[in-house]
Amino acid sequence: MSIATRTGDEGQTGLMYGKRIPKDDIRVEAYGTVDELNSALGLARATAHHEWVKREIQATQKELVALMGELAVSDADFQKYQDSKYPKLTEEMLVRLDKNVSDIEAQNIRFEGWATPGATQHAAALDLARSVCRRAERRVFTLSCSSSCIRPLMLKYLNRLSDVLWLLARKEES
Repeated sequence: MSIATRTGDEGQTGLMYGKRIPKDDIRVEAYGTVDELNSALGLARATAHHEWVKREIQATQKELVALMGELAVSDADFQKYQDSKYPKLTEEMLVRLDKNVSDIEAQNIRFEGWATPGATQHAAALDLARSVCRRAERRVFTLSCSSSCIRPLMLKYLNRLSDVLWLLARKEES
């Protein structure tokens, strides 16, 4: 089977369970931006020097796949997805990010004022991922205004992830 299915040639794309929607639908914008965040995190992981950072980024990337799956389901199919064995975002994943914030802050990272990305390649990659994460958070919030199936956990997770990425970038610069 080819990756080129040609089913999207006229501006439509498929959600989980087959529903077709326009490619500029806010749902596609939301999960597409999370996909972009996952790619930006791949760049950050590739430039990381510390194994702990690489492991945490990779764990986050796997969690983002779960988030994308949840976002790529129509409201009509939401319960079907929740009942499935597909991975889903969990409270434990948010707890992991909260622990990362605490652990990094305990290292007395010093910063003053607005950060200017680019002190190192790794810090710049983390800042790029952070800014994409903020955009993903905005897109998911917009989707939540029209979809009752966007769990508050999704917004909390993206908000906390951007905090972790900001702290990691400042740690890399220090």
